[in-house]
Amino acid sequence: MLIKRPDAIPPSEITPQPIYARRREFIKAAAAGTILSATVGCSEDTSSAQDTGRQKLANVAKSRFSAIEEPTEYKHVTLYNNYYEFGTDKSDPALYAGRLRTQPWTVSVEGECLKPRTFGIEEFLKHPLEERVYRLRCVEAWSMVIPWVGFELNAILKQVEPTGNAKYVEFVTALQPETMHGVHSPVLDWPYVEGLRMDEAMHPLTILAVGIFGEALPNQNGAPVRLVVPWKYGFKSGKSIVKIRLVEKQPATAWEKASSSEYGFYSNVNPDVDHPRWTQKTERRIPEFFSRRPTLMFNGYGDQVSGLYTGMDLKKYF
Repeated sequence: MLIKRPDAIPPSEITPQPIYARRREFIKAAAAGTILSATVGCSEDTSSAQDTGRQKLANVAKSRFSAIEEPTEYKHVTLYNNYYEFGTDKSDPALYAGRLRTQPWTVSVEGECLKPRTFGIEEFLKHPLEERVYRLRCVEAWSMVIPWVGFELNAILKQVEPTGNAKYVEFVTALQPETMHGVHSPVLDWPYVEGLRMDEAMHPLTILAVGIFGEALPNQNGAPVRLVVPWKYGFKSGKSIVKIRLVEKQPATAWEKASSSEYGFYSNVNPDVDHPRWTQKTERRIPEFFSRRPTLMFNGYGDQVSGLYTGMDLKKYF
């Protein structure tokens, strides 16, 4: 009998603790009929978001911040995703995210700022766009290299003029129960919420992405606009953002609320801090299956961001 060690199990087979811990709760919800409409919806339309039109983005410049690595193939970037609003399997987002309504789309920026305002997605597309090839490292110990298209988040934050009370930035993502069958389950507290410290949000590596591979974001990758923070685990980069709030207190984030012992607020990529159920010292680069590579501190962006954490105990503040 072959017994798999935790670090030998393919990441696609790993079930996050909140999912199996809440299975009974999910079954009760199903029995009560609260997810009936979601089940019916799944049978009506399973067309892949891959089949929708691919829109080329204009005036995209190359960025000096790009990693010098070969990007992961488009098919893997768009067919192997975490987007629990559309299901917990890696293939679910590509199957079901085509239902997501992305027009019209606005992002409100509010809270501790002098000039709160709401931006239409059209305004975001008018920003000078750059293609930034960033490594993406998932907490499940797999990784990709993705050519994101976007602009620095600080460009938006500067426009609203944060006050001195703005210590953190909270990101709230879309909640569309009629298109997202996954939100009818109690896997997470919906809508999905993420957060950064203000200096992390203002850092030039932190971007709002509106595309990949020179094209508009596919729905399964977080259309029409998502956060990308390349030195943190992928779940910190919220998809399909609808609200950005500048706040004084540290936001309660989705995965931290689900299991604070497994998912910390900072969630910097750190090979020296293992997940309670598997190692973070190595990772599997998609689509490689058997080979693994060493995980880089801060996902390889330490020269740029390590100064943000001078004097911090990164094992305590994981």
